[in-house]
Amino acid sequence: MTSVDRRTLLRTGSVVGAGLAIAPVLGAGSASASTSDAPAFVASGRPALSHGVQSGDVTASSAIVWGRADRLGRLIVEYGTRPDLRDACRVRGPWLTPDGDLTGRVRLRDLPAGRRIHYRVRVEGERGAAGEPITGSLVTAPHEHSRSDVRFLWSGDCVGQGWGSNPDLGGMTIFEQMRRLRPDFFLHSGDTVYSDGPLVESVTLPDGRIWRNVVTPEKSKVAESLTEYRGQFAYNLLDRNYRAFTAEVAQINQWDDHEVRNNWYPGQILDDARYTEKRIDVLAARAKQAFREWVPIGDDRVYRKLSFGRHLDVFVLDMRTYKDRNDDNRYADPKRGMLGDRQREWLIEGLSRSRATWKVIANDLPLGLVVPDGANAQEGVAQGDPGKPLGREMEFATVLRTAQRRGVRGIVFLTADVHYTAAHHYDPSRAAFQDFDPFWEFVSGPLNAGAFGPNALDGTFGPKAEFVHAPPRANFSPLEGFQHFGEVEIDGPSGNLTVNLRDAASTVLWSKTLRPTR
Repeated sequence: MTSVDRRTLLRTGSVVGAGLAIAPVLGAGSASASTSDAPAFVASGRPALSHGVQSGDVTASSAIVWGRADRLGRLIVEYGTRPDLRDACRVRGPWLTPDGDLTGRVRLRDLPAGRRIHYRVRVEGERGAAGEPITGSLVTAPHEHSRSDVRFLWSGDCVGQGWGSNPDLGGMTIFEQMRRLRPDFFLHSGDTVYSDGPLVESVTLPDGRIWRNVVTPEKSKVAESLTEYRGQFAYNLLDRNYRAFTAEVAQINQWDDHEVRNNWYPGQILDDARYTEKRIDVLAARAKQAFREWVPIGDDRVYRKLSFGRHLDVFVLDMRTYKDRNDDNRYADPKRGMLGDRQREWLIEGLSRSRATWKVIANDLPLGLVVPDGANAQEGVAQGDPGKPLGREMEFATVLRTAQRRGVRGIVFLTADVHYTAAHHYDPSRAAFQDFDPFWEFVSGPLNAGAFGPNALDGTFGPKAEFVHAPPRANFSPLEGFQHFGEVEIDGPSGNLTVNLRDAASTVLWSKTLRPTR
């Protein structure tokens, strides 16, 4: 066993990480939580997992498993296809140290394709003493030629606009509804946390009802320090529904703006009195470190492709890291945009090479919805000018034009961000720009945040809203409804893809089946 030097061991006794704030069981006690609620952080005794277990970025033969300790220790993962884990394989993972906020992950390899994998995670101390294990499971992707069924969920926007985990409601129960559907995986379409959205213990709703929040020190102000950014991710995992969901459903995570700060872009200097650090690049670096520590992502790069059998490739975009500044978005400069040259070429070539029936593009910002940033600037792809592509629309026009010329079929966009659910059909017969094949974009969210919408559609790519479910006023609380997630079901034999737009009670509000184009 790898030893730990005395200096490292002693250092753990003085570090208080964001994840040390352990809330009372939600729905059964006080609505506040702080570091004082946690066990003493000591360098002796049996180490324990502090925030459950997570898995992510599954392939046909591998998966990431994540855990966090309450003190220094080594991550141990046992896994197999049997629920009782008899004859399980065992992996000795990394040491969990304060440098990584006591988080760590292992990649399980040589897994059978298309199977449910059961796993057991524990933390082992330097002298071999291990704490109580936590079990979980995940589903590996089908092998590349398999025509197996695939079913997954997607949504975004969690704990935003001051709406946190409410103990009176039993926490964030939408995650329990999603868990009960037993999807193969969950695509989290950005705004996985709200680092710029402080919580208070209670909020009075327009009808006089009181919304209560579980509150931690890190969620009581805008995040600026690395500890505060870590605390955003730790907060979500205090919720029992969220933990149960992450223990049973593998994730594909992408980030958007609120992991750092609303509508941020590289190079921005903040004009916001809440922040003592005004340089967004400094804040973004801290946020990205926390994201990589606390999210079960298997790649250092946010944009990536994951494949699920014969019928599905998922192209996960990063529309934030390479984003240009928010201006009126009407420029004609091809060097500007939202994806950057390398990611744009990666997407074009990936779509061109893909032989999957469906090429799902996970775009954390919608394609045709106008998302303003104040009075004179634009946050999203569109800007409300229904004419030829301008600004960020140009690079997506390049993607769609090239896909058409290369005979790429089966493109579907899945997004969140705007805090309502909708189905948009794009058709060149309605568009100012016509060099593309018709496609759909489906919108979902929020998961546990204020509900808004609907936003205006830009006519450049000819979108039509076939379905919209949005609140009658801005910032509806989760208690008032209009929380959403989406479900995608792909039938193995036929290749048909069905989208179900669901509400927080899992009721199907609208459904559409797409058939492969031969």
